[in-house]
Amino acid sequence: MKNYFQAFKMAIFTTACFFAPITFYAQIGSSSISVSGQVFEDVNNNGIKDANEPGIKDAAISDQLNVVVTDRNGFYQISCKNQNRIVFVSVPSGYKSQGLFYKQLKNEPLSQTADFPLINIPVQNEFVFIHASDTHISEKSIDRIQKLKNKIDSIKPNFVLVTGDLVKDALRVSEKEAMGYYNLYKQEMGKIKTTVWNIPGNHEIFGIERHLSLVSKDNPYYGIKMYHHFLGPDYYSFNYNGVHFIGLNSLSFDDLYYYGYIDSTQTEWLKNDIALIDPQTPIVTFQHVPFYSGGFGLNKFEMLGLDRTVENVKGKLQNRHIVSNASEIMKILSKKNYPLALAGHYHAQQKFSWYAVQTRFEQTGAVIGPANVELFNLPSGISVYRVKNGKVDDGKFVELDK
Repeated sequence: MKNYFQAFKMAIFTTACFFAPITFYAQIGSSSISVSGQVFEDVNNNGIKDANEPGIKDAAISDQLNVVVTDRNGFYQISCKNQNRIVFVSVPSGYKSQGLFYKQLKNEPLSQTADFPLINIPVQNEFVFIHASDTHISEKSIDRIQKLKNKIDSIKPNFVLVTGDLVKDALRVSEKEAMGYYNLYKQEMGKIKTTVWNIPGNHEIFGIERHLSLVSKDNPYYGIKMYHHFLGPDYYSFNYNGVHFIGLNSLSFDDLYYYGYIDSTQTEWLKNDIALIDPQTPIVTFQHVPFYSGGFGLNKFEMLGLDRTVENVKGKLQNRHIVSNASEIMKILSKKNYPLALAGHYHAQQKFSWYAVQTRFEQTGAVIGPANVELFNLPSGISVYRVKNGKVDDGKFVELDK
């Protein structure tokens, strides 16, 4: 009975604060940690810097805010100011990470070390990657993950991008249940032989619908912190055969609800990240909530409830299922060679573009199953892209149930 009244009070509070959001997300911590280390070629693949293993110069290291590059011997030093307390290497072309590409920092001491061993791989003019999304994993959906694995084994891509909604639900469930889904996702995706790059969706934001989850905002895993604990940085970049891939967290949240938005800290990091990229280098972004989407125009506008489409974002009513400050991000990225923006969230494959605009905005189907939109039954599937000499093809949609 006590939990019932608590949930009831939270529901009233949700309605009362609907038009008065209080931002908690992505603030920069007041203290900084000095991090130093070396990026090196791990010739014998043991994860340890041995005497005969060379450092890798000009590799980018970031704390999800600042970006520095390694010297000619692979050494770097960075002042970590982002409260996420994560540093990562933007894996250069011609290498893959030996183990994790990121390091979790502790709040103390104020001086720490983090080395990044990389393994040399052949640079080829042509490669293939898969774009998958919306796995929504739970014990009941393991068969869907198996279908994804079967397609990956058949296609043999160089890597896989998974654009969010990885777990069934962390928004409105207890810590124990949410962690169970995260552990299951890591367990099942760990069985895939090729490299998998993840990015969070709204279902990964732990406990923020507190009238249902009954989780305190003071919980150490609240919000995006649970994602950090299990999967590391919620936005980052890597390079493959001359193409720069940027994983974005296209979600933000105010008290009790989420919406599509790229926050100011991430925006500053993005500027710093692409400042190091040659203007001719192709950029591919991947995220959960799309910048633009024709499909969401079919949805009915709902003001209230868990399925609502409208939110008050910084004083303006916005469709929360697209990035409300997309134009700000486009001004940054459109100055570069930016052919493709990938996203999930819609549970169906779609392509959105304008004549004379270089960027194609494309979403893929949901691994969890088909979607019904208006009169259309839209199949579950993945998108397969082939890149040749830096040119990304139109992609091919592959149904999981065929």
